[in-house]
Amino acid sequence: MRRFFRVVPFLCFAAFAQSAPETPRIPRVTRAPKLADFVNGAAREAELAIGDFRQMDPTNGAPVSQPTTAYLSFDARNLYVGWICKDDPAKVRARIAKRKDIESDDRVTINIDTFHDHKHAYWFDVNPYAIQFDGITTDGQGDDRSFETLWYTEAQFTADGYVVLETIPFRSLRFPNAPKQVWGVMLGRFINRNNEFSMWPFVSRSRFPQFVGQFAGVEIAEDISPGRNLQFIPYGLFSNSHYLDPATGFKTGTEARGGLDARMVLKDAFTLDLALNPDFSQVESDEPQVTVNQRYEVFFPEKRPFFMEKASLFNTPEQLFFSRRIVDPQFGARLTGTMGRWSLGFLGADDRAPGKLVAGDDSMRGARAVDGVFRVEREFGRQSHIGTLVTSNNFGSSFNQVASLDTRIELGRNWTWLAQASTSETRLRGGARFAGPGYYSSIRKGGLHFQFASTYTDRSPGFRSELGYIPRVDIREWKHDVSYRWRPKKSFLVSFGPGVTELVNWNRQGQVQDWSVQPNFNLELRRLTTLQISRTESFELFQNAGFRKNRSELTFSTEWYRWLALTADYNWGKGVNYYPGHGLVPFLARSRSGSLGLTLRPQPRLRFDESYIYSRLGATREWLPDPVLATGAIFNNHILRSKVNYQFSREFSLRAIFDYNGVLPNATLVSLDKSKRFGADVLLTYLLHPGTALYIGYSNVRENLAFDPLLSPALRRTAFPDTTTGRQVFIKLSYLLRY
Repeated sequence: MRRFFRVVPFLCFAAFAQSAPETPRIPRVTRAPKLADFVNGAAREAELAIGDFRQMDPTNGAPVSQPTTAYLSFDARNLYVGWICKDDPAKVRARIAKRKDIESDDRVTINIDTFHDHKHAYWFDVNPYAIQFDGITTDGQGDDRSFETLWYTEAQFTADGYVVLETIPFRSLRFPNAPKQVWGVMLGRFINRNNEFSMWPFVSRSRFPQFVGQFAGVEIAEDISPGRNLQFIPYGLFSNSHYLDPATGFKTGTEARGGLDARMVLKDAFTLDLALNPDFSQVESDEPQVTVNQRYEVFFPEKRPFFMEKASLFNTPEQLFFSRRIVDPQFGARLTGTMGRWSLGFLGADDRAPGKLVAGDDSMRGARAVDGVFRVEREFGRQSHIGTLVTSNNFGSSFNQVASLDTRIELGRNWTWLAQASTSETRLRGGARFAGPGYYSSIRKGGLHFQFASTYTDRSPGFRSELGYIPRVDIREWKHDVSYRWRPKKSFLVSFGPGVTELVNWNRQGQVQDWSVQPNFNLELRRLTTLQISRTESFELFQNAGFRKNRSELTFSTEWYRWLALTADYNWGKGVNYYPGHGLVPFLARSRSGSLGLTLRPQPRLRFDESYIYSRLGATREWLPDPVLATGAIFNNHILRSKVNYQFSREFSLRAIFDYNGVLPNATLVSLDKSKRFGADVLLTYLLHPGTALYIGYSNVRENLAFDPLLSPALRRTAFPDTTTGRQVFIKLSYLLRY
């Protein structure tokens, strides 16, 4: 009997070990595969073939709708991924586009969790024209599109689909220094006319928010190394500008600037970036947004290359670091990396902007602010972490310092808890001090059908984050988001279902500052078509007055045809006039706003984008603070943008943007100037790969302004935008040197 109890566990273990799937192994090759090998069906030396692709969307777990096979191999320097994708070439959606501008295209992807931490992964997407799209995804945070690295792609259409070859140098990745690598890997294919994303291994929404956590382990059994490489990007910029200074009139200036960005890889997993007169320039313009009658600061995302890269490392539940707060830096340094279950990030820069904003006779005129951000994070469990973030902004005798502790804990298959506790101390130049804590807690559930989030945010009146994006303090806000999606199988209807968002917010005196209830209903159809209907009932306390508001909204988007994309939004209801005219108090008004976006792709190289944004506030007799005031429009705001891009090749493109922004106010009802602004922006780009690029640009802005030094104020508004207030021609060249 004793022998029986010894033998049975052994047999059970042996049976389990025998049935346990082996970790797939990528073979090493002495001859790198070529695109022609896959086009012609030629024999290759060795490879790991993957063909069992399953849909995440639109039908959970169904086989991929078009035959797809990926082939993986490696040598001493590179990882190779070859793809054979069957399809009708006439139905494939793909364009010769700018790098990273392929989200609407059919494409293939490999995602690689090199540290096998089940949380972070690089992604490498490529479309049938070999256009690249790379980035980093982090479970619980989402995608970081700013990541860019050097890798190589080839692609070709065939009679029955297309083939792709991705070559990813090991020195473009960070991974542990070990004799054997086990990486988390996901291979995927997008077929956008079907709303389809199919993957190996099978990744299901039923296990969300785990995405990287569902990747399969893949083994590279031989010693490889990312190398301790050095990277230098020298750049030069020449510009000639003509602009209107509101104080002194028209000026002309010429600037020639050069600098160097250097990157060193330390201990395989850490990257040190140093910059001498760094390249902080921005060549792409911001997308248009409505900025009039906004109670809080409008958010414009970062576009400067130095700050965009590795930005996700400094993300926390509360946005305590927003790099656009560093306006005009001259020097910068950044250290980022991962070792074991620890991640580290440091960023430091100066900022010349504060010293330019003070008065000419101020002792701090010409002085610089010194800014620093420090982040350390420790992983534990399968997808949990704890971390700290410290930021410091110093300008003369004034400073703002913030410290926080945050965590993300996996509570179960679909449940996670995010929490953050922060504190800040601020001293102004006049001696005034502010201090106070901030708290954040959010319970979230992901899944195939039911999603839920409950979030509590608490910020004291003295909390400040000068380097963050914290538009409001003195709040105790509780917010709930609940939604359910039915997902029919084998239907043109991909998903549908209701949702509701609820919010209530108190200040420290116990007053209700805001509450809102927003039920909504969503439809998702094939061919990337969506429709949402919502109704919001809300209350807002502003300047000690309560306003009962509402809004109805209809949103629609589609890419029914591969040459056409359309988005439209229209909402109407009651809104607040936050900036009333002289002698008036804020009052309720009728609100109307909408937007229309149209993208045309008449051929693979040419793209037209048209957008129109309309915002209107109208006065009615029942809500006017003074019954003798005239009713009608309080203001109308029209924003138009026309954008055309022609892609001569993968590297060479020409882009032109024409903008108009007109604000037509009733000066008795709102504190706005009648403004009309017209801009033209042309950019010629030769982008060989990240780091090596040539830009030639021209921009011209005209406004309805006139300058007369004999008047006070010297600037006055005119009827037409016929005065050039800013004109610039620039040439920028950068070149990547890699050792």
